[in-house]
Amino acid sequence: MFTNDKRQAERTGRSGTPRAQYLQELVTEFQKTANEESKERIVANLANFAYDPYNYSFLRQLNVLELFLDCITEPNEKLVEFGIGGICNSCVDPENAAMIIQCGGIPLVIQCLSSPVRNTVTYALGSLYYLCDSSSEKEILKPKVIDVIRRYAASETANGIFSNLAYAFLEKHMHN
Repeated sequence: MFTNDKRQAERTGRSGTPRAQYLQELVTEFQKTANEESKERIVANLANFAYDPYNYSFLRQLNVLELFLDCITEPNEKLVEFGIGGICNSCVDPENAAMIIQCGGIPLVIQCLSSPVRNTVTYALGSLYYLCDSSSEKEILKPKVIDVIRRYAASETANGIFSNLAYAFLEKHMHN
């Protein structure tokens, strides 16, 4: 369920931590810890907050979108999965999408299409669906990328989710 100020105040109560402060604490904890499992848990938590429009401005203010993009470059597949999950959850918002594009996120998202982790590929397909617009289509609609997406669309037996997302992408963004 999406949050609004009234619902957030009810859930937080008088002694609770305001959302922006809580998200800041998560970001700070991520930056300070060297423990990989803790980092995974924190990024997964942040990615869950990224689905709610109430949190979008906080995520931008706290540079969480950049944190997600940084996670995509890590060798740890869980950090990649949760990072691209956060991108996918947040890029529905045009401001978030613009920031992801400005920060060089498209090549990182495209790179996730070749991941061995199913969720990572699913999130990458979903992200590209929302990130592709007139300002980014030259970068996304390259023959190599379209080839991969077409293969996912054609592979109904391999994974229905891949096929459905890839087909939706092609239907929306390929104008031929």
